[in-house]
Formats: sequence, structure tokens, C-alpha cells
Amino acid sequence: MSVDLEARPSRASAVKKGIQVAPTAVGAFYATSMETFRCMFKRPFHAREFVQQAWFIAGVSIMPALLMAIPFCMMFVYQINILLAEIGAVDLSGAGAGVAIIREIGPVVTVLVVAGAGSTAICADLGSRTIREEIDAMKVLGIDPIQRLCVPRVLASTLIGMFLNGLVSAVGLVGGYFATVYMQGASPGQYVTAISILTGLPDFLVSEVKAAVFGMLAGLVACHLGLNAKGSFLLLFLANSVITTLALH
Repeated sequence: MSVDLEARPSRASAVKKGIQVAPTAVGAFYATSMETFRCMFKRPFHAREFVQQAWFIAGVSIMPALLMAIPFCMMFVYQINILLAEIGAVDLSGAGAGVAIIREIGPVVTVLVVAGAGSTAICADLGSRTIREEIDAMKVLGIDPIQRLCVPRVLASTLIGMFLNGLVSAVGLVGGYFATVYMQGASPGQYVTAISILTGLPDFLVSEVKAAVFGMLAGLVACHLGLNAKGSFLLLFLANSVITTLALH
């Protein structure tokens, strides 16, 4: 009982501190985001940095995206087909797969992969630069770190988010085809023709917009946390950098 009584004040103080810090953290993130948007329209635009970051994010994200999309979409379509079979509507399996994969699964898988693979690497890179005082050195030299570092990374995260969404949607539909035709014995023609019943180009465009917004938010959060890193997080950033480097080789 004494242990619980001693623990209550600390828990209450931790909750109170979190409530007090939350508005400040939200405000700081908002300021970083607005400054990033403003710098997107300033010259010069660092195209080489943008291309390098896009290539890097794509390199660390494509394989996890495929590994997540194929089994996840196959099992999801498999379950949908079971429900459709109960009501005698197996011929609509392609329509159900198209709606689920293009509208929802594609953007969600994309943001999980971009945030989990690409954004953590961005945060680790900027965090290590901040701790080594490279960001402060850039400011002393008159270089805006937001324009030089954040803008290319946020735009790259946005672009790769849209690219991965299209890839995940295509791979997911193919995985759904195998689940429907080869695992459940449905007609290939029925699956393919039914995809366009409930989904079309507008649905894919909405899905791409969602993926772009998700990718942009992931990039903004990564840049904000990286630029506001503290010394106590050096070990985490170092470990993440080492693991990412080993995975790429």
C-alpha cells in the first residue's frame, strides 16, 4: 500500500507536466510546419538534395511496402470473399478488393512504411546534426536549415508516399487476384471486371492525395523532431543510423 501511495504523486505530476508541455509541443510543430511551407517557395531550391532524399526514402521503403502489401491484401481479400460467398455474391470480389485496397489499405500501408522506415532515418540524420551543432553552424553562416534540409526531405517524403501508394495498390490487387482465383477458385474474369464497378480514377486520385498528405506529415514530424533533438536521444539516433546503414548494405 505504501508503494502505491508513493507512486501516486509522481504519476499525477507526470500527467500534469504532460498537459503543460503538450500545447508548447504542438505550437513548436506548427511553427516548424509553417516555416517549411514558406520556404518551399523561396529560392534556391536544392534539387540535388531532393533527389538524393527521394532515392534514399524509396530505397528503404519499397521492400517493406511489398512485404506488407502482399500478405495483408491477400488475407483481407480472402476474408472479404468468404463474406461475399455467404450472400452469394462472389462475382463482386474484385469490387470489394478494389474499394478496400485503393481507398484505404494503400494509403495506410504507405504511411506506415514511410513513417517507419524513411522518417526515422530523416529524424536520426537531422538529430545527429543538431547534437553535433551543425544546425547552429549553418545559422551562423547565414544558411537557413529549414530551406536547406527540411524542404527537400518533406517534398521527397510526399513524392515517395504517392509513388508507394500506387505500388501498394497495384501489388495488393495482384495479391487479391491470387487469393481469389488460386486459393478460392473464383473466375479470373469476374475478379478483373468487377474492380471497376465501385472504383475508378477519382477514387485513385483521392487515394493519392491521402498518401501525399500522410507522407508530408511524416516528413514534417521527422524534421521537427530531428531539429529539436536533445542530447539524451543521441544513443537512439546512433543506433537507428547504424541499423539503417547495415540494412542498406
